[in-house]
Amino acid sequence: MNASPTPQTLHFERLANVVALPIGRWDAQARLVFCNTPYLAWAGRSQEELLGRTLAELYGDDAWAVARPAFERAFGGEISGYERLLTHPPHPQRWARIQVFPDVAPDGRVASVFTIATDIHEDIVERNALVAARKRLDRFTDNIPLPLVYLDTGCRLRFVNKAWCRLVDIAAGDALGRHVSEVRGEVSWREQQPYYERALAGQPAEFSRLVHGVVDGPRWMRTSYFPDFDDEGKVIGVYTVTTDVHELTTTQEQLRRSAERDALTDALSRHTMMSFIECSIADPNQEFALFFIDLDGFKSVNDEKGHRAGDRLLAEIATALRGAVRTEDAVGRFGGDEFLVLARVKGQAGAQALAEHLCASVEGAAQASGSAVSASIGYALAPSDARDPLELLHYADAAMYAAKRSGKNRAMSWRQSQLNQG
Repeated sequence: MNASPTPQTLHFERLANVVALPIGRWDAQARLVFCNTPYLAWAGRSQEELLGRTLAELYGDDAWAVARPAFERAFGGEISGYERLLTHPPHPQRWARIQVFPDVAPDGRVASVFTIATDIHEDIVERNALVAARKRLDRFTDNIPLPLVYLDTGCRLRFVNKAWCRLVDIAAGDALGRHVSEVRGEVSWREQQPYYERALAGQPAEFSRLVHGVVDGPRWMRTSYFPDFDDEGKVIGVYTVTTDVHELTTTQEQLRRSAERDALTDALSRHTMMSFIECSIADPNQEFALFFIDLDGFKSVNDEKGHRAGDRLLAEIATALRGAVRTEDAVGRFGGDEFLVLARVKGQAGAQALAEHLCASVEGAAQASGSAVSASIGYALAPSDARDPLELLHYADAAMYAAKRSGKNRAMSWRQSQLNQG
């Protein structure tokens, strides 16, 4: 029954009886020819029930199918092993790792092999749980609608999910392992580089920008950058999460613009215009002129052609006023048919020249629409006439009324209006 054990084998079998692990010896026909005391408890059977029977007879054909490759390698002189879920009574199902190693005779023959069983049930259960959790996490990250990316410390892409691939229309295989600049271009990389570097330094960062080169783009996107720390607190990578904020951003811009702009003419609103005046004239080294413009004969347009025609004319006049000044100057609607223009000028002569140009621009826009409308314009200079925004506005308004009294369709400075009163 012992398959001609060698002295070395007998010595090992004696030692096996003091080892607290199940140990068995199997002959070339895979029959159990020796087992130690722990093996009896592990198998739940007596020696008489075990010895002389093959592994398949003892534990079933499925068990032998798993063990056979390892036995064959051991009989070939290699140390081998396998893992198997034990299902034989009296024990509940348990995972075990079986090591199989050859019993080599002095002449080099392998007449039998030894097996040592180790209980690894808790390890396997934990490993399977981790694998299952990883699969669930992979499914979650791959199917979450937010574009997710993971980069190493060299800013090479190590993970991208399906949402990111759909957004940029790039296959994962074409992105992984490559630097951000290679995948998304140098311009995009330079925009995002400070935020990646901040995250690599351990600080979360956030960046909103209008992204080109995306499906259905360009679109406003917000990307958050989160450092990935190891157990020692060292940054080993960066997670990025991108959120589509296009509708939110455009809505906010529309709300901001509606607060800053007159809805009818797209000129600056009264409040915004006054803020602009206040900020501009605060510099005493810059000379500005504030022009108060009132339309002559506008009421007849509303009465004869209707308010829709009047509204169109106001919008056209606002466009004409913007075209008459520089980009850095400001055009605002004060209310009704009154406009304000704030422009940088060179002295009284420069302001008068611009005022006459504004008069001509209004008259030209009105004639183009078939209306006999002109403008009466009054203006005051800062800082020479006034340094306070409300005082400057009051002087320009007074000059405008003086222009109207003088016959309309003309421009008059506040100083001229004061001389006329004298």
